[in-house]
Amino acid sequence: MKFFVDNNLPPALARALHELTLHEGDHHEVAHLRDKFLQNTSDLEWIESLAKEGDWAVITHDKLNKGLEREALRCAGLIVFFLDKSWSNHNYWDKAQRLVQWWPAIIDQAERISGGAAFTVKWNYRNGKFEQTKI
Repeated sequence: MKFFVDNNLPPALARALHELTLHEGDHHEVAHLRDKFLQNTSDLEWIESLAKEGDWAVITHDKLNKGLEREALRCAGLIVFFLDKSWSNHNYWDKAQRLVQWWPAIIDQAERISGGAAFTVKWNYRNGKFEQTKI
């Protein structure tokens, strides 16, 4: 499974998650948008590209639920983890710490899904339970 971190989260966080994932012996890849595309690549463009490659899960703090983006996600068959709006109320280090806490649950959830699905990642960890989100 490959994990794609959207442009609304720092590239350093994606690199850290990648290294932590390798340490666990998992064969997952974590890439930031800027690792694969230009920084100003449109949501539609990267969604379409990842859908063609297959086997991607997206981590984003963007809503991506506006008209065309929403329809593109619906058709793409990607697994998407939306960080809910409460993540905006926290600083970089708190976000990094919380995302690392969530990371094993995100990997586990992504591995269990075949085809597209979307989940909300709440700020409060609560035993690693996600809310399924309708796209």
